[in-house]
This record gives sequence, structure tokens and C-alpha cells, in this order.
Amino acid sequence: MLLMARSAASARKIKTPILLNSAEMEVVRALRKRGSISRTEVASVASWSRAKATQEIRALIGKGYLVEKGEGVSSGGRKPRLLYINHELGFLAGIDIGATSMDLALADVSGKILQRRSEPADVRQPADVVMGRSAELLCDMIVAQGGRPEQVLGIGVGVPGPVDFARGVLVAPPLMPDWENFPIREFFKKTFNSAFVAVDNDVNIMALGEQRYTGVNADHFIFVKVGTGIGAGIVSNGRIHRGSDGCAGDIGHICVDKQGPICRCGNSGCLEAMAAGPAIVERAIEAARNGSSPLLAQILAGNGTLRPEDVNTAIKEGDEAALEIIRSSGQMIGDVLAGLVNFFNPSHIFIGGGVANFGNHFLVAIRRAVLRRSLPLATTHLSINFSRAGAEAGVNGALALAINYLFMVADGRPPLIT
Repeated sequence: MLLMARSAASARKIKTPILLNSAEMEVVRALRKRGSISRTEVASVASWSRAKATQEIRALIGKGYLVEKGEGVSSGGRKPRLLYINHELGFLAGIDIGATSMDLALADVSGKILQRRSEPADVRQPADVVMGRSAELLCDMIVAQGGRPEQVLGIGVGVPGPVDFARGVLVAPPLMPDWENFPIREFFKKTFNSAFVAVDNDVNIMALGEQRYTGVNADHFIFVKVGTGIGAGIVSNGRIHRGSDGCAGDIGHICVDKQGPICRCGNSGCLEAMAAGPAIVERAIEAARNGSSPLLAQILAGNGTLRPEDVNTAIKEGDEAALEIIRSSGQMIGDVLAGLVNFFNPSHIFIGGGVANFGNHFLVAIRRAVLRRSLPLATTHLSINFSRAGAEAGVNGALALAINYLFMVADGRPPLIT
């Protein structure tokens, strides 16, 4: 259980985000990277004198934001005392709303995850119903830790659709049009009135989760989610690149075939309409009906429909029609990613989402297309792999979003996500 309320900070109501000066933020940033740090290490990392480091650390301890406890390894002489972010400040929460499920994580302010919850969800229901249920679950998790809703200092929320990040609302979300402009931030503030609430799209938070919780050492990478839709989270110089209006990375609506099927956005031949999960299933049904795949035909006859899991079963059985569908999908995605590689020059591309379950045939097709269509210099050190965070990338990233905005420099600029 997280024991609360014995520090100077936890004894009073904390206004979030917590505003620090730039020097104090240097200390907090170092702690986020390392978990704990000595005064001498702070001085070294920040290129400060010992006196300057002591001054800034004392200020943070006095405000209740840091605690000094335990001993580090000595390099000669007395063992150094270690600094930590004060976990008694309160809680942080991450909420990842998917098309068919919701995942929640509760953490202390250092980012240590205390509890997880998941349950089915249906975004065809009204926004207040789905969000209301997630708020109920979060309250249950807090009570289980011996806390109260007002001790939640930050909530990160990920949702499937284009997000106006500044306002914290969905804009023309194709999966749930009735959610447009629903005030997500204000909704959670009603219950968690001490919390700073940040809202972003699902793939951006997956990129955040990949960076914070898998040990990825990269400042320039792309996270690609392939599921019901296709999108990319772009991390540049250690920060999420959202663009001027928050819709950077919407690669699912890049045209790959002008004569292709109508996309849900209204255009023809979008990557999403050609290569995402529903398109893969449609092609599998066609293969079952035209005799290309007796195995898929058998599954279709037995179940009346096909699911992505059925296509995966056929792949594992070596079904050539299923393998060709997956390779074709991977190639189209790789062709689009090649353009991003030439333009952005990332060091890593991570593939996540439900279609990642299709395995190496899918990944190899993406790699081949990227390598074939990208400039040699852009791929010299490029790594293309499945997400290390897996199914937890989204909820971990929502939590990372909350961590990111708990402390801010007083001029209003957010700190680096690391």
C-alpha cells in the first residue's frame, strides 16, 4: 500500500502541474532517468558546482517534492545519500481507451506502477458512459491503495482518434463520431479535482509508453499502430511531434491506390482501407469464397465470419493465401514508411497494435519494402521491430503522459518526455 500524507507537500493541496524553475527541472529530469541520484551526481549531470546542486536540492526537499534516504555506492570515503522523488505526493494514472477495451494503470509520482486494471469497452456507447466507467475503475484502484480521489495529481488519457491536444477533445473521430468535442479533461476533473488531465491519441501514447517503460535509448523514432486503423506516433528530439494542429502521423490516410476501396474518411485507396485489420479480414473472406484458401473456407463455413485471429491461425498453418494477404499488407505499409524514413530519418521503427500478432511474415514484408524504397544512408542504422511494450504500450504511455505533465518549467513549456 502507498502510505500517504506525512510530507510537507502531501499535507497540503497541491496545484498541478507543479511549476519549477529550470534548475529544479534539471534535478527532476535526472531523477526520472535514473530513479535515484546523489548530490554529487546531480552536480556532475547538470555541470554545476557542489554548492549550486545543494541549493537546488534543498529547495526541492523543502517544498516536499524530493526526499533523501538510503545510501549509494561509494567511490571512496563516506557512502552518498540518495535522492528520490517523494512518492507520498500522490498518485498518477494512465487510461487507454480502445475500440473494444479499456486499460488503466495507477502509479506513484515517480512512475512506479502500483496496480493495473482492464475490462471490455465499446466506444459505440456514449462518451460519458465509457469515461464514467473508467473513472469508477480508477476510484476503485485508488481505494485499494488506501488513497482518495483528491490525491490523484495527474491523469493521462489515450483515445482512438484525432485529438486537439490543446483542448483535450476528439475532432471528427471516425470510430465514434458522437464523441466529437466531448470535454474529456473537464469530465475527469469533476471527480479528480486535484489532477492535471492530458489527452492524446492512442498511437502517440503508445510511442510514449515504448520510450519510458522499455528502456529504448532513442530520441528519433516512429511507433506505428496497425489495428482497426493505422497511425504513427513520431518522437523527434525526445518529444512527441504533434504538428501545428495535433494530427501529425495520420499515415493511414495516405493514398496508396487511387482506384482502391472507399475509406471511412471518404477518400479512395487510403493505406488504412487497404492494409489495416478490417481490410485483411475482407481479403481473407474473399480468399475463402473464391477457393484460394480451403482452410479459411472451412473456418468461414463453421463460424459464419472471419476474425483476425482466424487469419493468424491460417498463417501458423502455412496457408499460402493468408501469407500472401499479410505480406501484401506489410509491403503497402512498408512503402509508406519508406517515405517517412527518407523524410525523417528515424533510428527505430516499432510496430504495434493487433496486426503485430501476425508475426514475422508481416514484419519481414515491412522491412523489405522500407529497405527497397529508402535511401541507403537513411537505413544504415535503422532498426525495424515489433513493439517491446506489446499490449501495455498504450496504458503505459498514458501514464507517461501524466508523468510528463506533473512537473513543468514555470515558463509553461513541458519537459522532455524522458
